Amino acid sequence: MNATTTTPTHVATTDALGAILAENVGVVEQLQSTSAVSLEAAAESLRTADRIFVLGAGRSGLALKMTAMRLMHLGLDVHVVGEVTAPAITGGDVLLVASGSGTTGAIVRAAETASALGVTIVALTTDAASTLAKLAQVTVVIPAAAKQDHGGPLSVQYSGGLFEQSVLLVGDSLFHTLWKDSGATAEQLWPRHANLE
Repeated sequence: MNATTTTPTHVATTDALGAILAENVGVVEQLQSTSAVSLEAAAESLRTADRIFVLGAGRSGLALKMTAMRLMHLGLDVHVVGEVTAPAITGGDVLLVASGSGTTGAIVRAAETASALGVTIVALTTDAASTLAKLAQVTVVIPAAAKQDHGGPLSVQYSGGLFEQSVLLVGDSLFHTLWKDSGATAEQLWPRHANLE
């Protein structure tokens, strides 16, 4: 056990909500001013893909699964890497990946395999110089704290929380862009929603 202890500090839940929202607003503002080109390139890559494969570990992976669901609602051919029904990836497909560090072993290995097959890689990461970013054709750099950046200036949240929330926001913004460009109504998308629940 660590000999150093801290005195517990009570933070009101409403204050925590405010802090988390403020951090997300800050990320969105920075993405709007510095990453507009890469966000548009990411949307175009998804729009023109034969199929879309998504991959992330832990909470980042959960956020990307939410994006996969929305893209499926749009009628795109989407697969979650690691699911038993996911087919082989080939040229013409897009691999949408998220790794805060850009060095997560399984994510980098998958990106290396995809790259060797001529697959377009769209990466969400905090590190533009990371191995994953170097493999990607499109990199969206999320201005959030790295997972091990405890108590740093970018986030007061625990272990990558801001990055994972940002992955969800970016995924939803990509979906929203493609949806509005499609001209489809919500009612036209709805029949694709799961009905075995």
